[in-house]
Amino acid sequence: MTILLDGKAVATKHLIDLAGRILPLDKKPKLAVIMVGENPASQVYVKLKQKRAEAVGIESLLIPLPEETTTEHILEHIDILNEDSTINAILVQLPLPEHIDTGRVLLRIAPHKDVDGFNPVNAGMLAIGGTPTAYPCTPLGIVRLLNEYKINISGKHAVVIGRSNIVGKPLSYMLLEKNATVTVCHSKTQNLSAYTKTADILISAVGQRNLVTQDMVKPNAIVIDVGVSKDEDGKLCGDVDFQNVSQIAGAITPNPGGVGPMTIATLLENTYRLYNLQQGK
Repeated sequence: MTILLDGKAVATKHLIDLAGRILPLDKKPKLAVIMVGENPASQVYVKLKQKRAEAVGIESLLIPLPEETTTEHILEHIDILNEDSTINAILVQLPLPEHIDTGRVLLRIAPHKDVDGFNPVNAGMLAIGGTPTAYPCTPLGIVRLLNEYKINISGKHAVVIGRSNIVGKPLSYMLLEKNATVTVCHSKTQNLSAYTKTADILISAVGQRNLVTQDMVKPNAIVIDVGVSKDEDGKLCGDVDFQNVSQIAGAITPNPGGVGPMTIATLLENTYRLYNLQQGK
Protein backbone atom coordinates (compact mmCIF):
# COMPACT_ATOMS: atom_id res chain seq x y z
CA MET A 1 0.00 0.00 0.00
CA THR A 2 1.36 3.40 -0.99
CA ILE A 3 2.12 5.77 1.89
CA LEU A 4 0.97 9.37 1.41
CA LEU A 5 3.66 11.71 2.68
CA ASP A 6 1.37 14.32 4.17
CA GLY A 7 3.50 17.46 4.35
CA LYS A 8 0.59 19.55 5.57
CA ALA A 9 0.05 17.35 8.61
CA VAL A 10 3.75 17.13 9.43
CA ALA A 11 4.22 20.89 8.99
CA THR A 12 1.28 21.57 11.32
CA LYS A 13 2.88 19.35 13.95
CA HIS A 14 6.18 21.23 13.62
CA LEU A 15 4.48 24.62 13.79
CA ILE A 16 2.57 23.70 16.95
CA ASP A 17 5.85 22.69 18.56
CA LEU A 18 7.51 25.90 17.34
CA ALA A 19 4.69 28.04 18.72
CA GLY A 20 5.14 26.39 22.09
CA ARG A 21 8.75 27.54 22.14
CA ILE A 22 8.16 31.07 20.83
CA LEU A 23 4.95 32.26 22.46
CA PRO A 24 6.42 32.40 26.02
CA LEU A 25 9.29 34.64 24.85
CA ASP A 26 9.21 38.31 25.86
CA LYS A 27 11.13 39.32 22.75
CA LYS A 28 9.85 37.54 19.66
CA PRO A 29 11.90 36.56 16.57
CA LYS A 30 11.41 38.93 13.63
CA LEU A 31 11.51 38.09 9.93
CA ALA A 32 11.88 40.72 7.20
CA VAL A 33 10.65 39.90 3.70
CA ILE A 34 11.58 41.89 0.59
CA MET A 35 9.21 41.37 -2.34
CA VAL A 36 9.85 43.04 -5.69
CA GLY A 37 7.04 43.45 -8.20
CA GLU A 38 3.59 41.92 -8.23
CA ASN A 39 4.18 38.30 -9.22
CA PRO A 40 0.86 36.62 -8.26
CA ALA A 41 2.52 33.42 -7.02
CA SER A 42 5.00 35.39 -4.92
CA GLN A 43 2.20 37.43 -3.41
CA VAL A 44 0.34 34.28 -2.40
CA TYR A 45 3.45 32.70 -0.91
CA VAL A 46 4.40 35.81 1.04
CA LYS A 47 0.90 36.23 2.50
CA LEU A 48 0.91 32.59 3.56
CA LYS A 49 4.34 32.93 5.14
CA GLN A 50 3.20 36.00 7.09
CA LYS A 51 0.03 34.25 8.23
CA ARG A 52 1.96 31.22 9.48
CA ALA A 53 4.57 33.45 11.13
CA GLU A 54 1.90 35.34 13.05
CA ALA A 55 0.31 32.06 14.18
CA VAL A 56 3.52 30.86 15.85
CA GLY A 57 4.45 34.22 17.36
CA ILE A 58 7.06 35.40 14.84
CA GLU A 59 6.85 39.06 13.92
CA SER A 60 7.15 39.86 10.22
CA LEU A 61 8.02 42.96 8.25
CA LEU A 62 7.09 43.12 4.57
CA ILE A 63 9.00 45.50 2.31
CA PRO A 64 7.17 45.64 -1.04
CA LEU A 65 9.14 47.26 -3.85
CA PRO A 66 7.94 48.15 -7.35
CA GLU A 67 8.86 46.09 -10.40
CA GLU A 68 11.23 48.79 -11.69
CA THR A 69 13.31 48.75 -8.48
CA THR A 70 17.05 48.63 -9.18
CA THR A 71 19.57 46.21 -7.74
CA GLU A 72 21.23 49.07 -5.88
CA HIS A 73 17.95 50.05 -4.23
CA ILE A 74 17.41 46.49 -2.97
CA LEU A 75 20.97 46.41 -1.65
CA GLU A 76 20.30 49.60 0.30
CA HIS A 77 17.30 47.98 1.99
CA ILE A 78 19.31 44.87 2.81
CA ASP A 79 22.08 46.99 4.34
CA ILE A 80 19.54 48.63 6.66
CA LEU A 81 18.10 45.26 7.68
CA ASN A 82 21.56 43.81 8.25
CA GLU A 83 22.31 46.59 10.74
CA ASP A 84 18.91 46.48 12.45
CA SER A 85 19.33 44.47 15.65
CA THR A 86 15.57 43.88 15.88
CA ILE A 87 15.61 41.89 12.61
CA ASN A 88 16.74 38.28 13.05
CA ALA A 89 16.10 36.90 9.58
CA ILE A 90 15.99 38.31 6.06
CA LEU A 91 14.23 36.75 3.09
CA VAL A 92 14.23 38.05 -0.48
CA GLN A 93 11.28 36.49 -2.29
CA LEU A 94 12.44 34.79 -5.49
CA PRO A 95 12.32 34.97 -8.43
CA LEU A 96 13.37 38.58 -8.82
CA PRO A 97 12.68 40.52 -12.04
CA GLU A 98 15.18 39.74 -14.78
CA HIS A 99 16.91 43.13 -14.58
CA ILE A 100 17.89 42.49 -10.95
CA ASP A 101 21.26 40.89 -10.20
CA THR A 102 20.03 38.08 -7.94
CA GLY A 103 23.58 36.94 -7.12
CA ARG A 104 24.56 40.36 -5.75
CA VAL A 105 21.34 40.56 -3.76
CA LEU A 106 21.81 37.20 -2.06
CA LEU A 107 25.49 37.92 -1.41
CA ARG A 108 24.53 41.11 0.43
CA ILE A 109 22.39 39.36 3.07
CA ALA A 110 24.46 38.87 6.21
CA PRO A 111 25.10 35.11 6.62
CA HIS A 112 23.82 35.15 10.21
CA LYS A 113 20.47 36.59 8.99
CA ASP A 114 20.24 34.51 5.82
CA VAL A 115 17.05 32.55 6.55
CA ASP A 116 17.03 30.80 3.15
CA GLY A 117 20.68 29.71 3.33
CA PHE A 118 21.36 31.18 -0.13
CA ASN A 119 24.26 33.48 0.74
CA PRO A 120 27.44 32.00 -0.83
CA VAL A 121 28.97 31.62 2.64
CA ASN A 122 26.13 29.37 3.78
CA ALA A 123 25.88 27.63 0.40
CA GLY A 124 29.63 26.98 0.51
CA MET A 125 29.49 25.60 4.04
CA LEU A 126 26.79 23.18 2.93
CA ALA A 127 28.79 22.13 -0.13
CA ILE A 128 31.89 21.24 1.91
CA GLY A 129 29.94 19.36 4.56
CA GLY A 130 30.04 22.13 7.15
CA THR A 131 27.18 23.63 9.14
CA PRO A 132 25.58 26.75 7.63
CA THR A 133 23.71 29.15 9.88
CA ALA A 134 20.57 28.05 8.02
CA TYR A 135 19.87 25.25 5.56
CA PRO A 136 17.78 26.03 2.43
CA CYS A 137 14.14 25.67 3.41
CA THR A 138 12.78 23.34 0.74
CA PRO A 139 15.63 20.78 0.87
CA LEU A 140 15.57 20.77 4.67
CA GLY A 141 11.79 20.39 4.62
CA ILE A 142 12.13 17.35 2.33
CA VAL A 143 14.72 15.70 4.58
CA ARG A 144 12.54 16.32 7.63
CA LEU A 145 9.52 14.89 5.87
CA LEU A 146 11.46 11.72 5.06
CA ASN A 147 12.67 11.53 8.66
CA GLU A 148 9.13 11.95 9.98
CA TYR A 149 8.01 8.88 8.06
CA LYS A 150 11.16 7.00 9.12
CA ILE A 151 12.36 6.61 5.54
CA ASN A 152 16.00 5.58 5.60
CA ILE A 153 18.22 7.61 3.26
CA SER A 154 21.57 5.96 3.98
CA GLY A 155 22.75 3.65 1.21
CA LYS A 156 19.82 4.49 -1.06
CA HIS A 157 20.11 5.75 -4.63
CA ALA A 158 18.54 9.22 -4.76
CA VAL A 159 17.85 10.80 -8.14
CA VAL A 160 17.23 14.55 -8.13
CA ILE A 161 15.72 16.10 -11.26
CA GLY A 162 16.69 19.77 -11.32
CA ARG A 163 19.96 21.52 -10.51
CA SER A 164 18.78 24.89 -9.19
CA ASN A 165 20.62 26.67 -6.39
CA ILE A 166 17.33 26.74 -4.48
CA VAL A 167 16.48 23.03 -4.45
CA GLY A 168 18.48 20.65 -6.65
CA LYS A 169 22.06 21.48 -5.69
CA PRO A 170 21.62 22.00 -1.93
CA LEU A 171 19.36 18.96 -1.68
CA SER A 172 21.97 16.79 -3.40
CA TYR A 173 24.57 17.89 -0.83
CA MET A 174 22.21 17.17 2.06
CA LEU A 175 21.39 13.71 0.71
CA LEU A 176 25.10 12.99 0.33
CA GLU A 177 25.60 13.95 3.99
CA LYS A 178 22.90 11.39 4.80
CA ASN A 179 25.01 8.78 2.93
CA ALA A 180 22.79 8.45 -0.12
CA THR A 181 24.27 7.82 -3.56
CA VAL A 182 23.08 10.84 -5.51
CA THR A 183 22.48 11.37 -9.22
CA VAL A 184 21.50 14.86 -10.40
CA CYS A 185 19.59 15.09 -13.69
CA HIS A 186 18.64 18.23 -15.60
CA SER A 187 17.38 19.61 -18.90
CA LYS A 188 20.42 18.31 -20.82
CA THR A 189 20.25 14.79 -19.39
CA GLN A 190 19.75 12.25 -22.14
CA ASN A 191 17.37 9.33 -21.58
CA LEU A 192 16.09 10.65 -18.26
CA SER A 193 14.05 7.55 -17.51
CA ALA A 194 17.19 5.39 -17.52
CA TYR A 195 18.20 7.21 -14.34
CA THR A 196 14.81 7.62 -12.70
CA LYS A 197 14.03 3.90 -13.00
CA THR A 198 17.00 3.13 -10.76
CA ALA A 199 16.00 5.57 -8.02
CA ASP A 200 15.07 4.37 -4.53
CA ILE A 201 14.23 8.00 -3.80
CA LEU A 202 13.11 10.15 -6.73
CA ILE A 203 12.79 13.91 -6.30
CA SER A 204 11.59 16.17 -9.10
CA ALA A 205 12.01 19.95 -8.84
CA VAL A 206 11.46 21.25 -12.36
CA GLY A 207 8.01 22.82 -12.70
CA GLN A 208 6.86 20.78 -15.69
CA ARG A 209 3.50 19.09 -15.43
CA ASN A 210 3.53 15.29 -15.72
CA LEU A 211 7.28 15.19 -16.30
CA VAL A 212 7.46 12.04 -14.19
CA THR A 213 5.17 9.27 -15.41
CA GLN A 214 4.50 5.78 -14.08
CA ASP A 215 6.86 4.07 -16.52
CA MET A 216 9.74 6.20 -15.22
CA VAL A 217 9.41 5.07 -11.62
CA LYS A 218 10.84 2.01 -9.91
CA PRO A 219 8.20 0.00 -8.01
CA ASN A 220 8.10 0.96 -4.30
CA ALA A 221 10.28 4.03 -4.87
CA ILE A 222 9.86 7.09 -2.64
CA VAL A 223 8.63 9.94 -4.86
CA ILE A 224 8.92 13.58 -3.81
CA ASP A 225 7.23 16.18 -6.02
CA VAL A 226 8.66 19.69 -5.61
CA GLY A 227 7.62 21.20 -8.95
CA VAL A 228 4.86 23.77 -9.25
CA SER A 229 2.79 24.20 -12.40
CA LYS A 230 -0.88 24.38 -13.40
CA ASP A 231 -3.20 21.98 -15.18
CA GLU A 232 -5.59 22.87 -17.99
CA ASP A 233 -8.14 24.11 -15.43
CA GLY A 234 -5.63 26.44 -13.80
CA LYS A 235 -5.26 24.30 -10.68
CA LEU A 236 -1.86 23.90 -9.04
CA CYS A 237 -0.09 20.62 -9.68
CA GLY A 238 3.42 19.24 -9.71
CA ASP A 239 5.92 17.40 -11.88
CA VAL A 240 4.58 13.94 -11.09
CA ASP A 241 1.59 12.20 -12.66
CA PHE A 242 0.25 11.54 -9.18
CA GLN A 243 -2.76 9.43 -10.10
CA ASN A 244 -0.71 6.82 -11.95
CA VAL A 245 2.62 7.02 -10.13
CA SER A 246 0.90 6.60 -6.76
CA GLN A 247 -0.23 3.14 -7.89
CA ILE A 248 3.34 1.78 -7.85
CA ALA A 249 5.28 4.10 -5.52
CA GLY A 250 6.09 2.98 -2.01
CA ALA A 251 5.47 6.51 -0.76
CA ILE A 252 4.60 9.77 -2.50
CA THR A 253 3.92 13.41 -1.71
CA PRO A 254 0.72 15.06 -2.87
CA ASN A 255 1.11 18.33 -4.71
CA PRO A 256 -0.15 20.64 -3.36
CA GLY A 257 -0.04 19.53 0.26
CA GLY A 258 3.37 17.87 0.31
CA VAL A 259 6.60 19.83 0.09
CA GLY A 260 5.05 23.34 0.11
CA PRO A 261 3.83 23.31 3.73
CA MET A 262 7.14 21.83 4.86
CA THR A 263 9.03 24.67 3.17
CA ILE A 264 7.07 27.31 5.08
CA ALA A 265 7.40 25.46 8.38
CA THR A 266 11.15 25.16 7.85
CA LEU A 267 11.41 28.87 7.02
CA LEU A 268 9.89 29.73 10.38
CA GLU A 269 12.03 27.17 12.20
CA ASN A 270 15.07 28.74 10.51
CA THR A 271 13.94 32.16 11.74
CA TYR A 272 13.80 30.82 15.29
CA ARG A 273 17.21 29.17 14.83
CA LEU A 274 18.80 32.46 13.70
CA TYR A 275 17.13 34.27 16.59
CA ASN A 276 18.68 31.80 19.05
CA LEU A 277 22.12 32.07 17.44
CA GLN A 278 21.96 35.85 17.73
CA GLN A 279 20.92 35.51 21.38
CA GLY A 280 24.01 33.36 21.95
CA LYS A 281 22.01 30.17 22.46
